[in-house]
Amino acid sequence: MKLIIGNKNYSSWSLRGWLALKQSGLAFEEIQIPLYGEDWDAQKRGMDDIAPSSGKVPVLWDGDAVVWDSLAIVDYLADKVGRDRFWPKADDARAMARSMVAEMHAGYGALRRDCPMNVRRRVEGAKLGEEARADVVRILTLWAEARARFGQGGPYLFGTFCAVDIFYAPIVSRFITYSVEIPGFALAYMEALWEHDWMQDWIEAAEDEEWVIEQWEVPAKRR
Repeated sequence: MKLIIGNKNYSSWSLRGWLALKQSGLAFEEIQIPLYGEDWDAQKRGMDDIAPSSGKVPVLWDGDAVVWDSLAIVDYLADKVGRDRFWPKADDARAMARSMVAEMHAGYGALRRDCPMNVRRRVEGAKLGEEARADVVRILTLWAEARARFGQGGPYLFGTFCAVDIFYAPIVSRFITYSVEIPGFALAYMEALWEHDWMQDWIEAAEDEEWVIEQWEVPAKRR
């Protein structure tokens, strides 16, 4: 298997695809393509053979099979190694977990806009717009419910590490980067996820990168 990813410091979707491969336990080769460099347009034109998704990452190659969306990658890997590797076993827990992942995959546009992922950066006193603050409240509400109902078996949202933690890992990074005010239960979860061995490997690699994307180095203006 080959996984094509972007900059580890900035690419939230790449992080999800990479964590999904780690969770699968399957061997894979990592191919990194720096995003939005000076020759980005030329690079995209040359990426058709490895990333046939209009220059978007992550992309998973498995023989003749090509998967170019992070949620599709999770589903594809779950088909190969078993659903229980990624999702809670109980119907009620699995229903909530799938719904939370789908909501993360499709939503929270204001938070993404105001707080682009930047693993290396720390911003004190970031000003979030009203819509982004509403996204934060919604996320914390879901985290609280998941932990209360299904989190007894471990420190993660559904106890053990699963697809939900994979998809909310970039949110944890954003909350840390922009010093978002977080209640205690969420801080404990964030600490557990941030200190996970796979996350630490990703963070270390992100900190060592030399690439800088200027437009993602400051929060967007409030709207």
